[in-house]
Amino acid sequence: QVQLVESGGGLVQAGGSLRLSCLFSGSDFSAYPMGWYRQIPGNSRERIAVIDSGGNTKYPNSVKGRFTISRDNAKNTVYLQMDSLKPEDTGVYYCWSLNNSWGQGVQVTVSS
Repeated sequence: QVQLVESGGGLVQAGGSLRLSCLFSGSDFSAYPMGWYRQIPGNSRERIAVIDSGGNTKYPNSVKGRFTISRDNAKNTVYLQMDSLKPEDTGVYYCWSLNNSWGQGVQVTVSS
């Protein structure tokens, strides 16, 4: 059974940076495409980054150039580096794996 545990959320000022981490357990991490989603109050959950088993990445225009997803297969961990944060990035961020497992979510708050 795949389990995902996120860490690294918090409060940051606009223009600042945060790095989220997601520790994967329960299966062969290196074989799984992984991703990050976020949920902003009043909105549906939005996919903001995905990385496949070969390290290829995709982002929506809303975060492209500011967010970077990466993975360390030796540590069974996927990361989300978030730079140039904006108040509209505030929300709960979730780690996701291809078998549709989800982490518990971490709060990211960007103050203006």
